[in-house]
Amino acid sequence: MSALSETHSRTVTWADPTPDFKAMMTLSGLDYLRRGLSDERFRLRVPIGQTMNFHLARVEYGVAVFEGTPAAFHYNPINTVHGGFAATLLDSALGCAVHTTLEPGMAYTTVELKVNFVRPLTAETGLVTSEGRTIHVGGRIATAEAKLTDRAGKLYAHGTTTCMIFPMERTKP
Repeated sequence: MSALSETHSRTVTWADPTPDFKAMMTLSGLDYLRRGLSDERFRLRVPIGQTMNFHLARVEYGVAVFEGTPAAFHYNPINTVHGGFAATLLDSALGCAVHTTLEPGMAYTTVELKVNFVRPLTAETGLVTSEGRTIHVGGRIATAEAKLTDRAGKLYAHGTTTCMIFPMERTKP
């Protein structure tokens, strides 16, 4: 049987991803993310993490760390992990690093993302970590940088972001 004729399946389960707007209005960004880390249901409420096999691992003021394991279901047609996996982990760490600095009732959105791919990820790479750190947080604009590394510290990608900061009222349904 050739590799082209093999098929695989994967089932993904997640819970309602609706954010807790009341908590977002009363907790700082850091406290909101810390609350999420202490809540076992948090991982299920993040569909992208469930779909792509990554999660928030640690937060502190100005820092967010995500972990994920590249797998065959992330592969592109040239038999390496699609760059979107690395970009998603970087974007998540970058945005959440900014989120940790926000006052209650404030939100952010990414307005620019720059990613540099250094080497390919494969299913054999193992666990990778994306650590984002803020560079500047102002009243309306924030910037951050992140690196994606394996357990040995080998660099796979790095990136930067610019985020816009604004009051939560604009994001309520």
